[in-house]
Amino acid sequence: MDHLLHLDRTLDELDPPRWDPPSADATHLVRTVHALRRVRLGELGPADLRMLVAQRVALPHVLPLAVRLLLEEPLLDSCFYEGDLLLTVLGSPASAWLPLPDLSAQLRAAITTLPEAAVADLPRGAAEELARFTGRTEPLR
Repeated sequence: MDHLLHLDRTLDELDPPRWDPPSADATHLVRTVHALRRVRLGELGPADLRMLVAQRVALPHVLPLAVRLLLEEPLLDSCFYEGDLLLTVLGSPASAWLPLPDLSAQLRAAITTLPEAAVADLPRGAAEELARFTGRTEPLR
């Protein structure tokens, strides 16, 4: 199943119900996430995807977009540091991956090809998170 068929549609269209506008006293994060739900999927950038995944918004639609970027560049720096999108995606609940077994397998394969030096440069705990996702008993080094 191609999870990228709806790049011309928004999360408000694909993930009902449409969200009401945020309240006047909403935080910047809440206002931003609400606004991102009205952006066409094909126009979402890496930082947008990182934010939506981190907030666990419409993961069946957002994870495939993030994985597509990660397959091209696993340690993509979306906003804060090299690998931030990858580590955010790996923090998604296991249930989010159940309808996406092919994408999960592709991402696991990409992770296992990461150079040791690149993994060593990631934040503390990243190697363990990578190992958990790939099903290894030892952290990637």
